[in-house]
Amino acid sequence: MMREWIIFALCLGVGGHIALGVVLHAPGLWPWNTAALYGLLSGLAVYALAQTVRAIWKWARPASINGQKSDSDASW
Repeated sequence: MMREWIIFALCLGVGGHIALGVVLHAPGLWPWNTAALYGLLSGLAVYALAQTVRAIWKWARPASINGQKSDSDASW
């Protein structure tokens, strides 16, 4: 559970940096008064992308590694 919160926090941070970069480099595209909202939405989009990649990775990963069975609660 702690790992999910860490991933969520990192994704929100990346989303905030994306919004900050767009606001600083293209202020006409995203004005400063909407930077917080776009930062939150960007962070949620990054989180959704990260979870999608993790799900695809888990699906594509071989079922057994070195003859051991993969548990659903196993570490990623």
